[in-house]
Amino acid sequence: MFGAVQDLVMLALWVITLGVKAFAFIDCLRRRPDAFPAVGRQTKVLWLILTGLAALTGLLPQVTLTIFGIAGIVIALIYLFDIRPRLIDITRR
Repeated sequence: MFGAVQDLVMLALWVITLGVKAFAFIDCLRRRPDAFPAVGRQTKVLWLILTGLAALTGLLPQVTLTIFGIAGIVIALIYLFDIRPRLIDITRR
């Protein structure tokens, strides 16, 4: 019983984190490269590498709660809550 609940929670956690990581990567792909330095952040290439690696860590369910999975979700959340709003402000989209 407990094992089934634990498996269900891990599956839900994996699906949610994979969605967040994939959304961050796809959103980063869509942004203009000149907007990143304009908001005082690193280049688009670096953020593509970081969010891409984060998305790759999300593809394997057993990596979700490892140091790599947690680092990946942190990178995606930094992009989504710090970089993305600034990019939206400067590009108006």
